[in-house]
Amino acid sequence: MSKDFILPDIGEGIVECEIVEWLVEEGDTVKEDQPVVDVMTDKALVQIPAKEDGVVTKLYYKQGDIAKVHEPLFAVEPADGDDSGVTEARPETKAPAPSSPAEEKNSQPTAATGSSVTDFILPDIGEGIVECEIVEWQVQEGDVVEEDQPVVDVMTDKALVQIPAKESGVVEKLYYQKGDTAKVHEPLFAIRTEGGEDKGAADTSKQVKAPSTAAQPAQTVAEPVRQGKAIASPAVRRRARELDIDISQVQGSGAKGRVMKEDVQKFADGGAQQAPAGKADTAAQTRGEAKGFVAGGKRTEAIRGVKAAMAKAMMKSVSTIPHFTYADEFDLTAVIALQKQLKERFKDEGVRITMMPFFIKALSLAIKEFPIMNAQVNDDCTELTYFDDHNIGMAVDTKIGLLVPNIKQVQNKSIIDIANEVTRLTNAAREGRVAQDDMKGGTISISNIGVIGGTVATPIINKPEAAIVALGKVQELPRFDANGNVVARKIMTASWSGDHRIIDGGTIARFNKRWQEFLEDPTSMLVHMV
Repeated sequence: MSKDFILPDIGEGIVECEIVEWLVEEGDTVKEDQPVVDVMTDKALVQIPAKEDGVVTKLYYKQGDIAKVHEPLFAVEPADGDDSGVTEARPETKAPAPSSPAEEKNSQPTAATGSSVTDFILPDIGEGIVECEIVEWQVQEGDVVEEDQPVVDVMTDKALVQIPAKESGVVEKLYYQKGDTAKVHEPLFAIRTEGGEDKGAADTSKQVKAPSTAAQPAQTVAEPVRQGKAIASPAVRRRARELDIDISQVQGSGAKGRVMKEDVQKFADGGAQQAPAGKADTAAQTRGEAKGFVAGGKRTEAIRGVKAAMAKAMMKSVSTIPHFTYADEFDLTAVIALQKQLKERFKDEGVRITMMPFFIKALSLAIKEFPIMNAQVNDDCTELTYFDDHNIGMAVDTKIGLLVPNIKQVQNKSIIDIANEVTRLTNAAREGRVAQDDMKGGTISISNIGVIGGTVATPIINKPEAAIVALGKVQELPRFDANGNVVARKIMTASWSGDHRIIDGGTIARFNKRWQEFLEDPTSMLVHMV
């Protein structure tokens, strides 16, 4: 007699899933651990295996239907004829849960050779962060990894984080595919340590059907690195071969000089060795087809990571803060001349002085006279908090979305100090690897849209801050001097958005005027600096 297979828990908080494809039909014979159906949760594609040998007698859903967790998924007649569970739905039944790798044993049995397979548990990667998106695996199953070698790039709602191996060994299993959502404090991948084949270890594929197994190609174990050879994973070596690059000539930026993918790409971009035109054209075409760019077609992708966080933050800001805007022209002729002098003066010392340090320092000086611009109101608008520290954020347009790291305690920093911080945070943001502390605690923000183009904007306040300014591009325009003569001046428009619950038009106009005075006469900043 048949008995029902109960759909098990397939992830924290998941109560239903969509039937994507049945891998068997009614009447088919199945074996224990044989994949039966692919289902889609709101987080990942999961493959459900049979838990015993038998014959499939009933499929309770069709492709596209929604199946409920803890309810019958299909019926099977056991090979041994056991009918003890006939048509009884038992929620307590716990079959393997592909999308919940935490249910797998954290350590597999130790083999006679001394090797063991251990799960790497995803650690805390930021305050309040409970999950992250798998952006790119730097290794594949079968690869040899060393301690501190980068294994995977993951995206939180704040930044791109690179997770390193905590010990040397061979990657046994990747529990997620690119694009999947991994949970903090749950297994991320499994690693075999101390070498050798673990013949006594339990077969992990029979315990958990991880989503990544279907998509991961078979891999050969990387050859041990010989003395004098480049340290790199097979994937990096393969990329070097594709670009026709001798990997031993590439300077590695990873731990112990390990060559990373970006090192190979930078070497190629440097023009030292270029891939044949035919290969490049084919690769570009392949990338285009893989991303779905087909004539007359369309492409849909999920909004995740930093972009998703920005979307939520912007919606919350405009829906809860009454914005108002204010704009004015600045004559930056004098401060630009000063910036050029200091840029030449300090370039030999490795200090990169742009205009941004002047904007930031002058803003801090103006805040001292108008502390309301550095204040924040609570959601109920019943309390107003003033901050002594001027933690000024700067929006950076990066490959992973908009990031707004902030420079802490600007009121205590010199132009040189600020310039060094601007360089550090800009480089980190463009790599998507800004530290969590650099993203927290901002009190007011600057968006420099002028580096891309445009003169006037209506920026969205970075809640819970009270104001943000957008800097337009600098234009050389004709203006009248004190004697009525037409002269060329460096003109920029600054566009403010303020929280009208606590900042009125007169306040922001006077504040902006004071900021303008510091920038149009940069020597006036000297007497106000500590």
